[in-house]
Amino acid sequence: MGLQMQSHGIQSMLKEGHKHLSGLDEAVLKNIDACKQLSLITRTSLGPNGMNKMVINHLDKLFVTNDAATIVNELEVQHPAAKILVLAGKAQQEEIGDGANLTISFAGELLQNAEELIRMGLHPSEIISGYTKAINKTVEILDELVENGSETMDVRNKDQVLSRIRAAVASKQFGQEDILCSLVADACIQVCPKNPANFNVDNVRVAKLLGGGLHNSTVVRGMVLKSDAVGSIKHIEKAKVAVFAGGVDSSATETKGTVLIHSAEQLENYSKTEEAKIEELIKSVADSGAKVIVSGAAVGEMALHFCERYKLMVLKISSKFELRRFCRTTGAVAMLKLSQPNPDDLGYVDSISVEEIGGVRVIIVKNEEGGNSVSTVVLRGSTDSILDDLERAVDDGVNTYKAMCRDSRIVPGAAATEIELAKRVKEFSYKETGLDQYAIAKFAESFEMVPKTLAENAGLNAMEIISSLYAEHASGNSKVGIDLEEGVCKDVSTLCVWDLYITKFFALKYAADAACTVLRVDQIIMAKPAGGPKRDQPAGMDED
Repeated sequence: MGLQMQSHGIQSMLKEGHKHLSGLDEAVLKNIDACKQLSLITRTSLGPNGMNKMVINHLDKLFVTNDAATIVNELEVQHPAAKILVLAGKAQQEEIGDGANLTISFAGELLQNAEELIRMGLHPSEIISGYTKAINKTVEILDELVENGSETMDVRNKDQVLSRIRAAVASKQFGQEDILCSLVADACIQVCPKNPANFNVDNVRVAKLLGGGLHNSTVVRGMVLKSDAVGSIKHIEKAKVAVFAGGVDSSATETKGTVLIHSAEQLENYSKTEEAKIEELIKSVADSGAKVIVSGAAVGEMALHFCERYKLMVLKISSKFELRRFCRTTGAVAMLKLSQPNPDDLGYVDSISVEEIGGVRVIIVKNEEGGNSVSTVVLRGSTDSILDDLERAVDDGVNTYKAMCRDSRIVPGAAATEIELAKRVKEFSYKETGLDQYAIAKFAESFEMVPKTLAENAGLNAMEIISSLYAEHASGNSKVGIDLEEGVCKDVSTLCVWDLYITKFFALKYAADAACTVLRVDQIIMAKPAGGPKRDQPAGMDED
């Protein structure tokens, strides 16, 4: 057996069935090609005129979106090098919540330019050192491009907030950004804590209700629950709330016991004591001043009967996370079992009412004075996929608000920043000696991808636009970008298109890191995949 199986080189070292790719052609260029394909997918959905993608994932769920983070999450990317780009996009999504598309597209563009350099005969390590110098230079230049006076901002001033989140929302829902931005700004400002750096994204909820149109959307200070009140009381104002996590019902005892009943009277009294016990519990809750009972599990028939008798409103919230958010909104403390609540454990609401929106019964819990609790954006739209896309736009807006609370500096949007960076990095490459100057020049060219893509997605002539942008920037107007509606170059400070500095900073940094990581690989060695059935990872829980 051993004699027939003598193979040479690396085959003799590894188990059979493995794959081994090495050298420029097999490993490096194949990796670059895979990453280029991925960035081609996301690139056409960059910017306000970006096209939508229809992605059907392995569970047959349909996504129609131009949000790059969602697209690459739902594509099950197999290629190891393209996965690096996906991870860079995810890192951007975690860090800022917007700009994943720029990260992936820019990294793809960097790699495509690296491929040309490799074909010219440069070694990958020279390209990496050039790219590293270039990204450090880019970060320096980016600092200089920050708009004066934008370091300080009042995060509760709606106009200042709007100018910063407009670009982020417009790139997802172009043409509807004004309505959406004012909704997002209202919701965020309502829940902004004393120290804005502690802003919690989870405090802005989104409730999606079919029907109506975007102009019917509103912001509710408090929560919107998609269920109906249990019992007959549907509306109550200025009430105290008791929250029971374990359900409102007569509790069965832990131990099992047998009861021997001798006569009919005993049988009658047996069930009466149960009723009396429940009535006593419900009465104690009513006496504590609570008008609303919120249960985390089932509500028993008999308990409900006594709640009605004592005019208590009963809500049932089955989701544990929703129950926690409800406690946050009202300031209540969830109690485990039905007992008389302490006055400190009770929450307070301004009003709880059951309303019918578009044929769906929803409970609206309002809490105006309760400080920075929770606010909900109620979105209306005609189909589920439109609602999902609106939700992503709101999500981007809220994340941008959070990023803005940390660092409020802004740079010109609409590709003005990118062209200025391209021009300055190009000038920097002329001063360098050595082979990495070619890599730096290519890095500068990669920035043209942004205006080019924006123009192409809007159906404009990309070459004309880029050359006129360069001409404007060469004469010193560093704030000239593309006006997509008219298809001409304009000063973006008049158009009011601003991007957050921190979004650009991380997007370019992650993209350059991902590109360098892919270029550093020169061999791919894949073991034989393990046998056995493929297991999918379980779907993620709602994190709270």
